[in-house]
Amino acid sequence: MNFGFVIDNRNCIGCHACTVACKSENSVPLGVNRTWVKYVEKGYFPDTRIVFSVMRCNHCENAPCIEICPTKALYTRPDGIVDFNSDRCIACKSCTQACPYDAIYIDPETNTAAKCNYCAHRVDVGLLPSCVTVCPTEAIIAGDMDDPGSKINHLISRQQVTVRKPEKGTRPKLFYIEGDDVSLNPLETKNCEENIFGSQSAGVGHHSGNTNKSSFHHKLNQDDKKREQNYRGIFSKNIGHLLNKGLSGGSRPANRIYDTPSKGILWGWEVAGYIFTKALAAGILGLPMLLNLLGLVNVSEEVFLPSAIASLILLGATGGLLIMDLDQPKRFFYVLLRPQWKSWLVKGGYILTIYGLLVTIFCIANLLNLEKMNYWLVLPILFMGVLLAIYTAFLFAQAKGRDFWQSPLLILHMFLHSIIGGSAVLILVNPLFQPLNLMMPDLKNIMIWAIIINLLSIFAELSFPHPTEDSHRTKNLIYKGYFKYEFWLGVIFFGSLIPVILLFWTTIPLILSLASFLILIGVWYSIRIWLMAPQMISLS
Repeated sequence: MNFGFVIDNRNCIGCHACTVACKSENSVPLGVNRTWVKYVEKGYFPDTRIVFSVMRCNHCENAPCIEICPTKALYTRPDGIVDFNSDRCIACKSCTQACPYDAIYIDPETNTAAKCNYCAHRVDVGLLPSCVTVCPTEAIIAGDMDDPGSKINHLISRQQVTVRKPEKGTRPKLFYIEGDDVSLNPLETKNCEENIFGSQSAGVGHHSGNTNKSSFHHKLNQDDKKREQNYRGIFSKNIGHLLNKGLSGGSRPANRIYDTPSKGILWGWEVAGYIFTKALAAGILGLPMLLNLLGLVNVSEEVFLPSAIASLILLGATGGLLIMDLDQPKRFFYVLLRPQWKSWLVKGGYILTIYGLLVTIFCIANLLNLEKMNYWLVLPILFMGVLLAIYTAFLFAQAKGRDFWQSPLLILHMFLHSIIGGSAVLILVNPLFQPLNLMMPDLKNIMIWAIIINLLSIFAELSFPHPTEDSHRTKNLIYKGYFKYEFWLGVIFFGSLIPVILLFWTTIPLILSLASFLILIGVWYSIRIWLMAPQMISLS
């Protein structure tokens, strides 16, 4: 068996019966949707029309949400339905980043991810999904696509059908008859926050474990009142706009006039902070070890032990921020105890654990003067430090919904952040810790070249053509859009160019410490921008 959906746009009237039935059947809270109807207005006055498209989980054959889920909360049933076990979910929001169709949300009541599951509880007793049974025009067809006698099999084999984002390679099982690109491709239209149906503010977005439910509903009530107050004015404004454009011979682009609210930024400052601290944790110990191993500097034991302790503190901060970002923080250990090994979140959890264990043993060996053990620990710590610095790039690559994160240069960025950040911290504290003096010339050179290489990689990322429109728009957001001041001032000017000049022309410790402080600010802004900008591109 292989269940799928067909949406027959020849019959859909945009009545929202499917949305209401889905909410009722699955107790879906206000502010989020498993199934929704998107309205797109297109054409030239007076020949305008509204295109309706039913949106939901595509139950992909190669579902990226399953691959990235660290705890097997998402899985494919034998009948092809992509189902969800909320009892295993840690609400890391990885699945929301992996889904190219924006079909997964964080439930504000259970604080776990949720999505359309094909009404699996109904299918198990021989019933159709609730949205299918209530559709008054039979615009939603569900069934076994492998059954030659099924209606869905006949439609797919005899009608010209389209799917959303086939280039993602997910092999979606939600097909559209007469699907219009302006509706199926989110970048073909802009979202009208105010329209003839009311105003649409941001959706529920990121919910922490201590979400105040009453304040959530209070916000919805405020939005409803605003809608009621503004309805007449917005309706008149839009109708007038249509008439003016038509009478003047102008054109009006296709606009989304009704859609599910945006989920907002789901990976925020906690994730940016954890990427930042783990980069520093890897670099602050790895650099002294590497310089000593290569024979460039004879690093004293006075340096190794404080560096190892600082690395452990930063590693603890990394784990703390990682847990803070979860909407089910009490289930954090599911990553280690119920792992789904394809997920780089699981691999990252074990990398953090193994690195922390090795550094702890290294600290104990230092305190006990076990020099031979320390010698054998250097290479494993360096190896795990490199993995610690770069593994998040592989996690981001599994987030198939965000095209900009698919760049191979992301691995280089994260590796360089560790080198730059680790060097910056060591130079910053040098005036307070004299044993670091012998390392300063080498650290300066390493940091200068790392910053230059990082700048070249950044400009390569932003200068070369990008393969997708999503990536191109993200690039524009960074260097000439929403993040342009943070990028040019925070990352490039104050975070890179000024520090390089200071490092190159002076040896005064306090000035070098100032340069290092600016560099750390630049690394922070770089991580923040690269994390947040792709999440501002609409997926549905």
